[in-house]
Amino acid sequence: MGGLRDRSPVHGLVRRRLGPADVVAQSIAGSAPSAAMAATPVIVAGTAGPYTVWAFVAATVLAVLVAASIGRFTTRMAAPGGLYTLTAQGLGSAAAFAGGIAGVAGYLLLCGAALAGAALYLGALLAPFGAGGSWFPAGAALVGGVLVTALVVRGVRLAARVVLLVEAVAVAVLVGVFVLLLAGGPLAGAPAPASPSPGAGGLVAGVLPALAAFIGFEVATSLGAEARRPFRSVPRAVLATAGITGVLYVFAAGVQVNGFAGVPGGLAAQPQPVQVLATARGWWWIPPVLDAALVLSFLACAVATATALSRVLFSLARDGAVPAALGRTHRRFRTPHVAAVAGVPAATAAVVVPVLAGVPTGAVLVALLAGATIGFLITYVLVCLAAPLFLRRIGELTPAAVLTAVVAVPALLAALAGFVVTVPTTGIVLLAALLAAAAWFAVLRRPGGLRDLGVYDETVASDVWDRAA
Repeated sequence: MGGLRDRSPVHGLVRRRLGPADVVAQSIAGSAPSAAMAATPVIVAGTAGPYTVWAFVAATVLAVLVAASIGRFTTRMAAPGGLYTLTAQGLGSAAAFAGGIAGVAGYLLLCGAALAGAALYLGALLAPFGAGGSWFPAGAALVGGVLVTALVVRGVRLAARVVLLVEAVAVAVLVGVFVLLLAGGPLAGAPAPASPSPGAGGLVAGVLPALAAFIGFEVATSLGAEARRPFRSVPRAVLATAGITGVLYVFAAGVQVNGFAGVPGGLAAQPQPVQVLATARGWWWIPPVLDAALVLSFLACAVATATALSRVLFSLARDGAVPAALGRTHRRFRTPHVAAVAGVPAATAAVVVPVLAGVPTGAVLVALLAGATIGFLITYVLVCLAAPLFLRRIGELTPAAVLTAVVAVPALLAALAGFVVTVPTTGIVLLAALLAAAAWFAVLRRPGGLRDLGVYDETVASDVWDRAA
């Protein structure tokens, strides 16, 4: 007992309160599967062609490998800082700081993209009633940002329950829609002329956007301190999310590929494939139902990613890497309210400002998603590299851990390079941000300054006494 702390390094958070369903719901919502099911297959088909389904299978395998690397840590430690805290255990403070900045950028941009997506589809849903212009999506994103901030500040349990309900409804609606489309069979028409096979290069290129559909699936790692049984629920939630969303994406891609099998150009030639399939069968009610489900899915994603963003900022503050105020928690709700109030408005501004400046909401959504994907891929590479080093340090290295890193790291680096080449402007901006972060880290590492990163929850004396009682 003499070696135990009186309070956890992450004191202020509500420890050990979230059940398994709450934890897995946050992770599933973070990847916004409903939106990805509707929008991603057609993007993948543009490069992968007939190998679209296989591109999603390959992306699912890669996501599962990342989840396995994360599990090497989360079965042994609980940390609100997410992947950067895990990276610190294997690669040290410098790599962890880079991962922390990339993680903050990823969650902030993904939260902004989710708000943009909710505003975009809400505008489509209400277009018959006169919703239009730049003011509507900007106003919708602003209202959404306020709602998300309130939920995240109010408490993680409330946010988790809202996310669980909303995402369950959205996924159920999307699955029901795709079952109907599958039952309807392919569109009638003359057989499509044979087109040149994209080959292995097309399949590899198709994995890039397919992999982007998974970003955010690791949100549960930021809830380690607040989960009731973190060493069990967090790794299971991350692995289950990778598997569940992968199955949903493969199913959605298969339905859409099959639906346009007899149409010249196939799936890749359809700008809005789900709506086209529904309209061709006279199911006029599917597009508005789909739009409503996507609004819900994007809002759930915004809440989940904002929750993770506030925890990462909170942890960086407790580590001394960012202003200490971000590490404060609300006296009543016991949430990192300062981090939430700082992070979510920044994500909202990333949508509102360009939309009011005349940039189409869809273009804002795509740009924010591209930037978020680059940030997440950086964190995935680092945590996969760190896992075997961490296990070797504690004397538990296994061949499976090494093999996972050997397969996942080169694939993720190739995906990262592909995204930087595809969106060079976004890549340059994030590179500049990382260089600025490196300069700031050098300042922090001056004598008498920052020493180590990677704060995580620890057993305290009251935990032992309570159990003994």
